Amino acid sequence: IKIGKTVIVSTFAAILAILYIQLSFRVIKLRKAKRISLGDGGDASLQAAIRAHANFIEYVPFSLIMLFLLEYQGLPSHYCYILGAMLLAGRFCHSYALADNLMKLRVLGMMLTFLTMFISAVMLLVTQVF
Repeated sequence: IKIGKTVIVSTFAAILAILYIQLSFRVIKLRKAKRISLGDGGDASLQAAIRAHANFIEYVPFSLIMLFLLEYQGLPSHYCYILGAMLLAGRFCHSYALADNLMKLRVLGMMLTFLTMFISAVMLLVTQVF
């Protein structure tokens, strides 16, 4: 059922929220296993999980806001799907790369996230000028 104009962004936001919860549970699980209630205790695996969680929350909300604005302003749905898929793929790659120390996958995740943000920003500026 389509409600309003932002069905695409709502779908990606929901999927990304589930990924965020999974990242949160990873931190909780490691904290419990390592018996570290605050900070990272110098544990590399906990540090990586905390950074994956934090990095996600540093980039996803702003990216979703820009995608929301594009969809709301009438960007054709196929562009919204492409940008949303790029963001989702980027965040998925980045979060799992940090957990498993896979630098190439991490770089791919960063590139996809930044590319999504850059394209969204340019498109928002273009829609304001023209």
